[in-house]
Amino acid sequence: MTDRIDAAIDARRAAGASRIDASRAAPPTFRPRIDARIDARNDASPRSRIDAGIAARIGARGRINAPNPHTPDGAPATPEFVQAMLEEAGLTLMALPHTGPTTRLRQGGLEWVRDVMEYPPERTVIRPARPSAASIDRMDRVLAWIPRIPADKFVLRRVVGARCLLSPLTGRHLFTWRRLAAAVGADHKAVQRWHAQGLALIVGSLNAR
Repeated sequence: MTDRIDAAIDARRAAGASRIDASRAAPPTFRPRIDARIDARNDASPRSRIDAGIAARIGARGRINAPNPHTPDGAPATPEFVQAMLEEAGLTLMALPHTGPTTRLRQGGLEWVRDVMEYPPERTVIRPARPSAASIDRMDRVLAWIPRIPADKFVLRRVVGARCLLSPLTGRHLFTWRRLAAAVGADHKAVQRWHAQGLALIVGSLNAR
């Protein structure tokens, strides 16, 4: 009788030990679920959403790093670049003859060019050198930037256009700030602000392609 009891006890101990070893060897069933939740939270983190949004915008536009076609080096346009190009175009325009097969007659219809005719600079018999064909082509292209200023901001157009006109003999502005202020009937400080606003609008338009 005692032998049977001892054998039963040993069998139970062996079975219990086997179950413990099996539970230790097998990974817990809840661990994969916890890992899945952690991965899901990481994917939904703010940084991951930001990175995904940036990647989506870059992929949608496909040209975020595309060179700017309006600048020689493809870099974004700046107010300084736009002003320099406009002044070169204004210098070329003022050097063109009033008659003959040039674009002077067409560009002369612009209101800021008419302002020069109403307020002529001192007359001189010296004739400036005739601009090259490349300069004239560049002038036509650059002066087309001024209408990029919205039509309802016509005063900004007039200020930017008049300020870009330079004397081909002296290289000076045909309109000083005070003279331009008198032409538009405003304070010269306000005219300077409007000029900066007009350049900013052109820059934004050029950088937006």
